[in-house]
Amino acid sequence: MPAKLILTWDILPGHEQEYFEFVVREFIPGVQKLGFNLTDAWATVFGRQPQIMVGAVSENRQRLDDLLQTSEWAALQVKLAGLIENYQQKIVIAKDGFQF
Repeated sequence: MPAKLILTWDILPGHEQEYFEFVVREFIPGVQKLGFNLTDAWATVFGRQPQIMVGAVSENRQRLDDLLQTSEWAALQVKLAGLIENYQQKIVIAKDGFQF
């Protein structure tokens, strides 16, 4: 059964340009290289919700857990952490449509 990783965060004020360069040049390619299938990318423009939400699917929960234990994932997380705040992640059973 496919598993979905849902990530949410806010971009640190004053780091927007650096954040977007990192996401385009390193984060997205790195996540795809690890074997995640990116399915969602949302930005909140109004309201008190996380500024960014990203969804990525893997073939099953075990494969997702294995990907999250790699040094490559850890390196992406370290770089991302320097540009964001209020990071949260959760794993759910992947379903069609929007999941939060």
